[in-house]
Amino acid sequence: MALLLAAPVALAAEPMESEHSALVYIDNDFLGPGQSNIQSLIPLLRTPGVRVLGIGVVTGDAWLAEETAHVLRFLEIADRADIPVFAGAQMPLIRTRSEMTAWEGRYGRIPWKGAWNAPKPGRTYHPDDPALIPEPVEGAPTITAAAENAASFLIRAVHEHPGEVTVITAGPLTNIALAVRLDPAVPRLAREIVIEGGKLDNSIARVTGNPDYGTDFNFLFDPEAAHIVLTASWARLTVVGDVTEPVKVTREITERIGRSESPVARYFRAYAKVGQPFWDEITVAVALDRTLVTQEVVARMDVDLLPGSTYGQAQVWADDQAAGDGAGLVHIVREMNVPRFLSTFTTLASK
Repeated sequence: MALLLAAPVALAAEPMESEHSALVYIDNDFLGPGQSNIQSLIPLLRTPGVRVLGIGVVTGDAWLAEETAHVLRFLEIADRADIPVFAGAQMPLIRTRSEMTAWEGRYGRIPWKGAWNAPKPGRTYHPDDPALIPEPVEGAPTITAAAENAASFLIRAVHEHPGEVTVITAGPLTNIALAVRLDPAVPRLAREIVIEGGKLDNSIARVTGNPDYGTDFNFLFDPEAAHIVLTASWARLTVVGDVTEPVKVTREITERIGRSESPVARYFRAYAKVGQPFWDEITVAVALDRTLVTQEVVARMDVDLLPGSTYGQAQVWADDQAAGDGAGLVHIVREMNVPRFLSTFTTLASK
């Protein structure tokens, strides 16, 4: 605990500060350059009235060190090096690569394993070397992450701004779970939490589309962390899962954004992955503008922690069917205003 609370830094403020600003902490596994993880920062950096207190990094799609390098470099390109970045957990709470491999032997292959992906020609996967930072094609950052741990910073942020901080998490939930375990008051003090994960329709997606996209990776990589977060007493908990899958980056979108020739627009045009869903960008958009949601289901949700074929998968129940009070009440987004999301995101990314 003493190590986690060492070397705090001042909470960041955007240039256009206002007493009515939306206060945000975002936690993500920033695989880069570009792609959904990094691109989720664009609405936060460009939407008027949004104040990003800090950015937490967690191992997931890639290892912690390389993810941190990618997000720091993007902040430089976006001219927002004032926002502090906090490195968090390098490993899930319990799950290990060897355990996942054994699970696959019993129940079937997991196509996308993030930092644990096996080495592959043309890719930079390095499952056995967490400290390795492959040479960033977008350039190495000249700024560094803060000394404070992501979980410690989140605890401090909600205590300094009780009832005001929107927590957005679009990677594995390890950092958030650690914060909740270190200080059980975190859920009560936060304004709300919005999570990318909790997919309920992904079984058919594994055999009808890109199998890498047919996995609820953020829950699967650290199921115990997802359980801790989903069963905590948040003022409001929203899950943005299946609704993101059909909304994908297209060549037309990348070209339209790129025409503005701003640094962020050029970055998006260079590194956005055509055909990839706007997973994390939609999660951020919903957190900033709830009117984008046109249909939601309110239910109890938890993650299966029993050893078996459904380990790490989201489970839902109607409120009157849930066992006990362990599962949290969750707003599950089912439909949204896609044209308005795309229009707004394109405008923001073009700035």
